[in-house]
Amino acid sequence: MSIQPITDDEAWSAVLARDRRMDGRFVTGVLTTGIYCRPSCAARHPKRENVRFFATGSDAAATGLRACLRCKPDEVSRDEGALAQCFELMANAEEAPSLEDLAAATGYSPFHLHRIFKRATGITPAAYSRALRAGRLKEALGDSASVTEAIYAAGYSGSSRFYADAKGRLGMNPKSWRDGGRGETIRWTTAETALGTMFLAATDKGICRLSFDEDEAMLRARFPHAVIEEGGADLANLVQRAVAAVNAPEKPHDLPLDVRGTAFQEAVWRELSRIPPGETLSYAALAAQAGNAKAVRAAGTACGANQIAILIPCHRAKRGDGTLGGYAYGLERKVKLLEREKDV
Repeated sequence: MSIQPITDDEAWSAVLARDRRMDGRFVTGVLTTGIYCRPSCAARHPKRENVRFFATGSDAAATGLRACLRCKPDEVSRDEGALAQCFELMANAEEAPSLEDLAAATGYSPFHLHRIFKRATGITPAAYSRALRAGRLKEALGDSASVTEAIYAAGYSGSSRFYADAKGRLGMNPKSWRDGGRGETIRWTTAETALGTMFLAATDKGICRLSFDEDEAMLRARFPHAVIEEGGADLANLVQRAVAAVNAPEKPHDLPLDVRGTAFQEAVWRELSRIPPGETLSYAALAAQAGNAKAVRAAGTACGANQIAILIPCHRAKRGDGTLGGYAYGLERKVKLLEREKDV
């Protein structure tokens, strides 16, 4: 298994926090007891001077350490294999496989598979399948001659199943999505922030775009048949809160968002939001935490597809070599954001 290198200080912080997201990225060797553990092991923390970190359990075993019987660190690889099998089955299935089908294919009990799947992705297998099909539908709606054709092309058994699954996910009905937003209303405005002129657009459900140095042209290009309106009394409070969030990116926000992506993109966005302010994570680490360690390039693409700057903090992503990489709104803004977060 390929592990994205992390520093000993980062590893020790993960051990102290019993961070399950770090399971599989390294193991903790305890020299005084002769065992190695997962970062999330529930056993009493050893003294820092008695700890060494290893990329894999095999590396730890080569030094004479043995696996902890309590947290069973060597089972992490088996869990990852089972999850990879689930992702493949879901991606290739004409209809969403049931939890029982996935469990039978992987040799896990339904309860255990459900638990490790949700721990790895943040959502249940059923929710992942719904998101996967919704992502397919977005592509199919753009290519198909009819909504019905798109629904079947996306893997739904019928229109009733689609409408049950897609309720509340697309932000607009499927016909409007395919037809350039026809019948929908999107309102936009601009406001000054510490990072420059902010462009904000919102549907009735929430913010669908937050960017800088842009105008309404991007909205009209994406939704040429939507009603695009500037301003509106209902935007005033939303804009005020968005400006506050941009000016203080280190603080959590509860702004309503109306963004949709593929299941993997949404998993990456969720992991971005979990990165502590002022810290960064590599694309490789993001891919692993989003449920597919091999999808490093896709993790970068997910960051680029983020429509909501700052509120989904893609500025906290970096390259594997430690450099910050690019940023849609300029590297200077990315640096300024991270410096602001570190200073607070």
